[in-house]
Amino acid sequence: MRLANAPCSWGTIENTGGKRIGYRQMLDELVATGYSGTELGDWGFMPTDPTRLADELNSRSLELIGSWVTVRLYDEEYHREGVERAVRTARLLASVTNETPTIVIGPDHGSVPLRHKNTGRIRAEHRLDDAGWEVYTRGAERVAAAVWERTGLSSAFHPHGSTYVETPAEIDTFLSRTDPELVGLCYDTGHFALGGGDPVEGLYRYADRIRLVHFKDFDPAVVERAKRENLNYTEMIGAGLFSELGRGRVDFIATLKALRAIGYDGWITVEQDILPGMGEPRASAQRNRDYLRRIGL
Repeated sequence: MRLANAPCSWGTIENTGGKRIGYRQMLDELVATGYSGTELGDWGFMPTDPTRLADELNSRSLELIGSWVTVRLYDEEYHREGVERAVRTARLLASVTNETPTIVIGPDHGSVPLRHKNTGRIRAEHRLDDAGWEVYTRGAERVAAAVWERTGLSSAFHPHGSTYVETPAEIDTFLSRTDPELVGLCYDTGHFALGGGDPVEGLYRYADRIRLVHFKDFDPAVVERAKRENLNYTEMIGAGLFSELGRGRVDFIATLKALRAIGYDGWITVEQDILPGMGEPRASAQRNRDYLRRIGL
């Protein structure tokens, strides 16, 4: 298993505004704190010209391991746009690395008000109906099929807070309705915990579908605060929903043991989602890397 980090740990996160750290500073700090891979981040954050991007990566001996691509899966009118965005991203990834990067199918978080304001507090009435699931899963398969057919890259769906696939029950439904050969799983420990699941148990449950792992911690106290103060998902991130590794609920010692038990040998991306201007990204990245060294990674 090899370790990467991602632009979201430096405040470059989908569907949020604010002044962002430049990609060169982010990459320099990522390397300096001990990581050997990165994800692409939002389209346009890093160079989209293959030669320029390859130069930036090669000069730092970095691997580009994948990219989140936002797709509004619950609305069929947006599926074609999602396919085009995913294929464009996949072509860029495939042109700059000899690795086999993963397209992460990212549900459009923050775009459904009911889910956005109830993140971490999802109830039955907030869920998709059968017709909604049909549209949602058909969209994910359409994206994954286009990426595979046009670039040869595989895709993995990312369950996520403030979307229609947040809880373990919703993940189960999504996976049961999609082709396992076509749509894998990007397993995020923090989001799985946010949805009410046990991240260690989930690794065993979904072992056959996991294509990429995100190490993210989770502070349940922020969910309790959200209940009291009616915070939405973005406000929860600003309140420190995703803490530094080892400071939240996720048991990473047991998580690492489970990954070895299921034979996972791919990339692990450390993520500590923050808003632009929040915290000290380099210092957090270093503490996260030091923590993982202490537990044997």
